[in-house]
Amino acid sequence: MPVLHAYLRQWQANPLREILAGAVATFALIPEVIAFSFTAGIDPATGLYASFIISLVIAVFGGRPAMISAAAGSVALVVAPLVKEHGLEYLFAAGLLAGVFQLAFGFGRLSSLMRFVSNPVRTGFVNALAVLIFAAQLPHILSAGLLGWALIAFGLAIILVMPRVTTTVPAPLICVVVLTILAEVAGLPVARVADLGALPSGLPVFALPQVSLSFDLLKIIFLPALAIAMVGLLESLMTARVVDDLTNTASNPDAEARGLGLANIAASLFGGIAGCGMIGQTVSNVKYGGRGRLSTLAAGGLLLLLMVAMRDVIAAVPVAALVAIMILVSVDTFDWGALRRLHLMPRLSAVVMLITVAVTLATHNLSLGVLCGVLASAVFFTATLARSAQLQREGDLYRLTGPLFFASAPDLFAQIRESDHQAPVTLDLSAARLWDVTAREALAALEDRFAREGVTLIIRGEPHA
Repeated sequence: MPVLHAYLRQWQANPLREILAGAVATFALIPEVIAFSFTAGIDPATGLYASFIISLVIAVFGGRPAMISAAAGSVALVVAPLVKEHGLEYLFAAGLLAGVFQLAFGFGRLSSLMRFVSNPVRTGFVNALAVLIFAAQLPHILSAGLLGWALIAFGLAIILVMPRVTTTVPAPLICVVVLTILAEVAGLPVARVADLGALPSGLPVFALPQVSLSFDLLKIIFLPALAIAMVGLLESLMTARVVDDLTNTASNPDAEARGLGLANIAASLFGGIAGCGMIGQTVSNVKYGGRGRLSTLAAGGLLLLLMVAMRDVIAAVPVAALVAIMILVSVDTFDWGALRRLHLMPRLSAVVMLITVAVTLATHNLSLGVLCGVLASAVFFTATLARSAQLQREGDLYRLTGPLFFASAPDLFAQIRESDHQAPVTLDLSAARLWDVTAREALAALEDRFAREGVTLIIRGEPHA
């Protein structure tokens, strides 16, 4: 039972470290989940309940240990129009259907499609996300005032200095505790977590979406559900790849897709919004020692504990402490080496990365940024590949080498003109590859042109398919 033993080991490694790392991720989750709930037009409790349920299911069934999944901003952007037009129950129905789509993706072993996301796109994704994480803190920073700025600066100092003193307790947790005690003892008039929105007052309750099963329902939720599924899969699998790189370990993308599908089905059945992997919180978890499934479970479990059992305590935490944590999460998330490597990168790779960043920042939509980056990569690759096909002429002999497809074949065959020849013409295709129907149609059109003019065309060598 090697698979079972490997799975159990993912739960057993250094429980104290895993729980503490998950606790750091919890404090990184709170402001983001509440902010994303407002973006979606839902009560914060809906996002917080979802984050607990998703963390619980992903911890057990996910394919990437140490990954934090919860209610996420990209999903919130997708569902906001649905909630505004049709209401909360349709959100739950769409989340259920999205989970089914994600299960189908996982069982269909379609995660191999991620290989089409190039390194420049992934780098652009990570860097754009880091900027968006920081940008999400700007409203809190700008409205904090001098006292709030002082607390943020103090929190940053704690997080930066404490690792030199001790690494037993993660520095962000020390920051939260110290700033909360300071604000309470001194009675500081600063924004608290309670000011960010209504917090849950009880446990999530199982309930089916209150919608009528009909074809009209499917018409309303199909496209939003498909968008939720694709956005969630993209962000989760991208986040898993980031963790793979950070920990030098391998994940199971198909299992992650299945786990996310189950998590979103469960979240929708317990009054929560659908979600996906959250790279900022995941990086925070990994940075402070999270390596196994227990850290994921701890993040969600502590979130529910804090929100329900210790609701008044967590409500007193200064927003400045959370802002300080998220600022450093954004700094740690950003791939600073990419800036140093920018002038060393191939020009097209650098352009792809910048396109991904620019589109993401302009739209606040990570999935759209990645899609544009992938499309740019495909266009640039196609253009480069087309240039690798060459046509050489020696009198009445033509030699074609390289790949012949829609971007290269028509132009190259057009250069062979029947009007330039009286004697038979030989076309050597033994070193060429005909990749698609366009190439074969271009070759057939060439033969037709020569036949109409009565010029003999001899094709030498069977082109590779």
